[in-house]
Amino acid sequence: MHIGFLNPQGNFDPGDSYLTEHPDFGGQLVYVKQVAVAMAERGHKVDIITRQIIDPCWPEFAGSVDHYPGVRHLRILRIPAGPPEFLRKELLWQHIVKDWVGNILQFYQDSGSFPAAMTAHYGDGGLAAVLINLQTGIPFTFTGHSLGAQKMDKLEVTPENLAEIDDYYLFRYRILAERLSMNYSALNITSTKQERFKQYSHRVYRGAVDVNDDSRFVVVPPGSNLAIFSASAYSDNELATYAHVEDCLRRDLHKRANLPVIIAASRLDPKKNHIGLLQAFAYSQELQDRANLVLIAGGLVDPLKDDSGAGSTEKEVLTAIREVVEENNLWGKVSAFSVGPQAALAATYRYLAARGSVFALTALYEPFGLAPLEAAAAGLPVVVTQNGGPSESLREGDEEYGVLVNPEDRADIARGLERVLCDRLEWHKFAIRGHERVKKHYTWSRAAEGYLTQLEKILASPTQAPRTDLLPIPAYFQNPGAENDISIDELIGIYWGQDT
Repeated sequence: MHIGFLNPQGNFDPGDSYLTEHPDFGGQLVYVKQVAVAMAERGHKVDIITRQIIDPCWPEFAGSVDHYPGVRHLRILRIPAGPPEFLRKELLWQHIVKDWVGNILQFYQDSGSFPAAMTAHYGDGGLAAVLINLQTGIPFTFTGHSLGAQKMDKLEVTPENLAEIDDYYLFRYRILAERLSMNYSALNITSTKQERFKQYSHRVYRGAVDVNDDSRFVVVPPGSNLAIFSASAYSDNELATYAHVEDCLRRDLHKRANLPVIIAASRLDPKKNHIGLLQAFAYSQELQDRANLVLIAGGLVDPLKDDSGAGSTEKEVLTAIREVVEENNLWGKVSAFSVGPQAALAATYRYLAARGSVFALTALYEPFGLAPLEAAAAGLPVVVTQNGGPSESLREGDEEYGVLVNPEDRADIARGLERVLCDRLEWHKFAIRGHERVKKHYTWSRAAEGYLTQLEKILASPTQAPRTDLLPIPAYFQNPGAENDISIDELIGIYWGQDT
C-alpha cells in the first residue's frame, strides 16, 4: 500500500533537528514520524508530506526529498507553500489552499502515481486532505491531536475579546478546517476514548461528526520507541549523557546531588502545571528530605538563572517557578537543564532510574500522555495527572501501572510521589508494571498496525452512495482572498450560536 501522511508544519529531517525548539514541533511530529517508520518497516511505501522551508535558521528543511537513515520505503517530501521561510502554523492556512495542495497534486501527477490513501494530522493537514479528496477521491483518516475548541475554552474567549485573540491564533480558519476534516474523513482516529467523547463532542463540532457513531471513530494509541526508550538500551552518547546530567545536578544541588530525583520532562507551558508540581514538592517535607526536583527544559542550559534563550511563554513559566523556589527556600533542591535529543533523554531516564527516581507529569489535562510511557519504558515509575489519557493507559479496572493524581491538589500530588519514592517495594512494583504495560500495548508497531488495519478496511469497502452529510466548503478554502475571507461573526456563530 502507498500511504501519504499530510503534516505541513515542517520539522522532519534525518537528524530530528530542533524537535523541542518551537511550539509547532515536538510530540505531534514524533507521532507522525514513528507511525510512518513502523509502516515502512512492514514493507509499505510511505510519504511524509510536509512543507519545504528555505530559511538560514532551519537549514535542514530545505531539500525537496529526504530519507531517514536505514529506513527503506519512506520518503520525506517537502512541498513548497507560500514564502520560503519558516512560518508558524497559524500563518499556513492560505498557503495550504493556494499553493501546497496544488503542488502536492502536481508532484504525484509528475511521478505517475498517487497514494492509495492519506492520513491527515492536525487541522492544517486535515484541510489539505479534504481538498485533495475532492479532486482525486483519495480517502483519508483524520487525527486531530488537539482541537481548536479546547484551546479557545482555555483562552476564555468572549465575543468582545475574540477578534484580538484571533489576530494571533486565527481560530476562524482552524475551527472550520477541523470541522471539514472530521466531516470529510473516512475515519477519525483518536488516541483515547476520552479524546473522542470529550474533544469531538464540543458544541463547536456539532453537525460535523456524530461522536456516538462508532463507524466514524477508532482509538489507535500512540507508542513508545523501544529502540530508544528502554531500560536496557544504550545510546552512542550514554556515558557522556550521564556525565552531563551529573555535572548539572552538582551545579544546582551541591551536597544533595546524589539523592533520587522527581523528574519532569515537558515543555515549559502553563498547562503542563510545573507550578503545581513545585508547590507539591514545597508542601511535603518528606519529599524534600528524600529527593530533589529536576526540570528538563528544552534547549535551555541553566534556565533557573538565565532564561535569555527562552520564548515569551517559557519565560513566564520560569518566572513563576523562580518565585515558588524563592518563597519556599527551595534553592539547592531544584535543578533545571537541557539534555538534548530523545536518545539523550532516554539515557537520562536510565541514569536517574538507577538511583530510585520517579517521573512526574502533573499537567492540568493531558490528551494522551506519551512522555510518561517513554519514561516507564526506560525504567522509571510514573506519577501522572488523572485528567486525560493517562487514566486509560496507566489504569485498567483496578489494575494500576502508574500512580494517578489530581493536578490541582498539591497534597494529592505529594501523596502520589511519596507513595513511590518512600517505599522501595512500591517503587519496584510500578517500575516493573509500567515497563511491561508499555511493551505490551504502547509501541509504534502496534500504532502502525492500528492505522494499517483501518486503511485496509477503507480501501476494501465497496463503493458507497454519495454522502449526504458533507459540509459546504467555505469560499476562502477554495480561493483565498479578501472578498472570500471568513469573518469573526461566522466564528462567533459557530462557537456561541450552537450552544443549547
